Amino acid sequence: MQRTRLLMIGGFLGAGKTTAIARLARQFTDQGLRVGLVTNDQAYGLVDTHLLRAQGFEVGEVPGACFCCKFDELVETAARLGSNSQPDVILTEPVGSCTDLMATVIQPLQHLFGDRYELGPLTVLCKPEHGRKILGGATGGFSPQAAYIFLKQLEEAQLIVLNKVDRLSPSETNELMRLLQERFPDKPVLAASSTTGEGYEEITTAIAATPGATHEALEIDYDTYAEGEAALGWLNGVARFSCKKPSQPNSDMELFSLDQLVELLIADFSEAMCKAGTEPGHVKVLASAGSGIAVANWVASDEPVELSITSNANVIAAEALINARVHGDPDELAKHVRQSVENIARQLELTCELSSVQHFRPGRPVPVHRFE
Repeated sequence: MQRTRLLMIGGFLGAGKTTAIARLARQFTDQGLRVGLVTNDQAYGLVDTHLLRAQGFEVGEVPGACFCCKFDELVETAARLGSNSQPDVILTEPVGSCTDLMATVIQPLQHLFGDRYELGPLTVLCKPEHGRKILGGATGGFSPQAAYIFLKQLEEAQLIVLNKVDRLSPSETNELMRLLQERFPDKPVLAASSTTGEGYEEITTAIAATPGATHEALEIDYDTYAEGEAALGWLNGVARFSCKKPSQPNSDMELFSLDQLVELLIADFSEAMCKAGTEPGHVKVLASAGSGIAVANWVASDEPVELSITSNANVIAAEALINARVHGDPDELAKHVRQSVENIARQLELTCELSSVQHFRPGRPVPVHRFE
């Protein structure tokens, strides 16, 4: 059986992994290759999975814990992607708060399933919004333990990609590249934009040419790692919005903008979080109605809300998937999300229902395997 090339694209919360995976998947598809994707989350109801499927990709999801803690489910999910036609390439996106992937996922795959998969280099995206601060010696609004995870992800990478350079000035890009190269002098470091495609020719060359060779296991303190994850509040939820019935008989029901809904929702939430002094890792809202999809993101307290996908659709009703990962208490996070949903429903004169809400702190990582 021909082996499938398996590539893992990691990075901290908000680093742009989903956009990167979608761009790579399109490039491989344009080359005539069959591509499968696997996403991963601590909870259920992941925006990334819905977004990638909406773009026409075959996507498997491993929910409920990191790849390292659900190794068998990762293997089963990847195998199911080939049920009809074996993929030439599988792209995997681990949880943004996960590290030690070489020892707990990539090397076990190589040793146990090397006849099935050809492992590419562990590629880690550097998030510039927090990278400037953390690489400079600060914590970026996170606890030292959470910042520790950010740095450990980069330390174990076989290829580092400074992402989102389209949003940086040349001097900012140069400074971040300098910080990365000084801290990790033995690692290849590339600059790229998953949005514009800048630097992707170099990335595709690097991930094709670099073997997924094993190396010494990452030196990591699992107590600090667990404390870093436990400092984060995690929330996935579903909100349903709909127009109110017209007060006058035979009147047309007024529509609302799908794009405005997601943008206002995150803007209201981000304002509340900033007032509370809570730093976001990544907050995403995906609203859908029929074939229309709108997505808004917020990735750092000193960054604006971004409407990353526009639908230009006016609708009667919509369902919004909400994924929020912040540095703070999950109960407070849930309270602010509920309040923002109610505020925007009232502002747009809509009815709303928030359901399927999961909010928690991630538990201690307990890998199924760890190869040293």
